[in-house]
Amino acid sequence: MIHQDWVLILDFGSQYNQLIARRVRELSVYSQISPFSIPLQTIKNNPPKGIIFSGGPRSVYEEDAPCPDPGIYALGIPILGICYGAQVMMQQLGGQVAHSKEREYGRTPLTVVDDADLFAGIPKKFVSWMSHGDLAKKLPAGFEVLARTENTPYAALGNREKGLFGVQFHPEVAHTENGIEIIKNFLFTICRCSATWTMETFIENSVRQIAEEVGTGNVVLGLSGGVDSSVAAALLSKALGPQLHAIFVDNGLLRQGEREKITLVFQEQFDVDVHIVDARRRFLSALCGVIDPEKKRKIIGHEFIRVFEEEAKKIGNATHLAQGTLYPDVIESVSAFGGPSATIKSHHNVGGLPEKMRLKLLEPLRELFKDEVRQIGLRLGLSEDIVWRHPFPGPGLAVRIVGEISEEKCTILRNADAIILEEIKKAGFYKDIWQAFGVLLPVKSVGVMGDERTYEYALILRAVTSLDGMTADWVRLPYELLGCISSRIINEVRGINRVAYDVSSKPPATIEWE
Repeated sequence: MIHQDWVLILDFGSQYNQLIARRVRELSVYSQISPFSIPLQTIKNNPPKGIIFSGGPRSVYEEDAPCPDPGIYALGIPILGICYGAQVMMQQLGGQVAHSKEREYGRTPLTVVDDADLFAGIPKKFVSWMSHGDLAKKLPAGFEVLARTENTPYAALGNREKGLFGVQFHPEVAHTENGIEIIKNFLFTICRCSATWTMETFIENSVRQIAEEVGTGNVVLGLSGGVDSSVAAALLSKALGPQLHAIFVDNGLLRQGEREKITLVFQEQFDVDVHIVDARRRFLSALCGVIDPEKKRKIIGHEFIRVFEEEAKKIGNATHLAQGTLYPDVIESVSAFGGPSATIKSHHNVGGLPEKMRLKLLEPLRELFKDEVRQIGLRLGLSEDIVWRHPFPGPGLAVRIVGEISEEKCTILRNADAIILEEIKKAGFYKDIWQAFGVLLPVKSVGVMGDERTYEYALILRAVTSLDGMTADWVRLPYELLGCISSRIINEVRGINRVAYDVSSKPPATIEWE
């Protein structure tokens, strides 16, 4: 999709690059993240109204430190450098950056010495969030000091004539007071952007472009019931009507009532042609005796592709395969510092299908972050119950049952999971939690129920908060709620006599157990 007013964010390896992009979009300006090494000609082909250099973990004076093409400063496009981004700008334009004797980390009082443009309407003194061990020692020609701290004389600087600005702190994080106002000043006062990025505009443009691209063909969509595929289905349904054909595979590893919910929402409310495939026995048979989590994932992925392909062949004139790919997935695939990395877990998706099925790939949500996808879903008429659903792994309960899978274990965990979600919703915590679920351990322990001895499974309760799933912290749920969940599971779910709470963060743990 072509955007007239947009901002390019160059990634130098910052942990906050997605946060910068989200802040810009919150101000109704489209933003896009690209590696710092993006060719100059690419920028010229579709020039943004402004450019933001992200922070990064390196030092600009190190050998092979990441640097943009120096010609970027001559494009006449305003640039805001953040932390490392400010330092690389200084270094490339003739200033000097060196290691600081006094490093600054965390909340730091800052004094504005020039309140024009970047700091317009902002208090003279406020708290900034610092995270650096280097600082500018000498400014390039044409630059002036805009703000300082006790240890950083050039905490903010600018060359107004060329539209180049740098801040040593991080305005994108919530800990920086007035941070969103600083970004707002850069976008609207310096770059003169228009606030044209709205979800209504996105829907309108997407519906038109999807219809044009697909023409008279049919689109096949793998519908899982999760937020992404559900919103994709609703958007495609609005654009294509009966040309959309959704395939829902019941692999026996789903949440309670999933199949019925999909039928109710998409067949009845949106009138989507949903092909429901009952493949429970097929998947459970393939998983029989398998313990290794990576083998589980690969078996499930392989079987899913086979089942999906078999069903898709029944759809006549299929020309496109739709997927609920989101912008963070796109960013990770073109990371500035991308390269071989250890496989933590393989992900279950239908990425191999287009080549096998000779269908064109259609990814209507690939420009959106998760919060934007939820906004789109609500505007398209999906209920909050669907839009605010917690993420559910592609392999489903298979990676929440540690060890061997069986139909009995799936039933036990499915029933326990339903209680967990019911009580968390009742207590009002559901929207504040990224994921909450149970993990069934291959461990039995002795218990007493009534006057009888029991020997049954142990269940781990897991609840985490996160912005994007890349890092996560465990939720401090009230003891009363934990006690209620534990009591209900032990009393109502036959097969579990012990519940424990997982207090591990990611990293070092992962969110899922397998």
